[in-house]
Amino acid sequence: MPTKSDTTTKNTPAFAAQAAISFGASLFAMLVAVYFMDTDPWIKGFLALGTLYLTTSTFTLAKVVRDMQEDNTVIHRLDMARLEKMMAQHDPYKSA
Repeated sequence: MPTKSDTTTKNTPAFAAQAAISFGASLFAMLVAVYFMDTDPWIKGFLALGTLYLTTSTFTLAKVVRDMQEDNTVIHRLDMARLEKMMAQHDPYKSA
């Protein structure tokens, strides 16, 4: 949980909107370009599938990078230490 002393920068809603619109516009433009390309349908299909595969791979890579950065934050490490301490002190055979 971030505190007021947290110095990490946060993205503004305007930046998030710009990123989403830019992504949507570029994906739409690529798919329209493939659709109107003057070539055989199987080549269009290959390029469209390649575009969609690249898109899903990009989302996966972005998630992995975000998760790696999250794992290195002090807050996350403190939470993990607290959880490990609670688990070490827990006695499952103790009656509630």
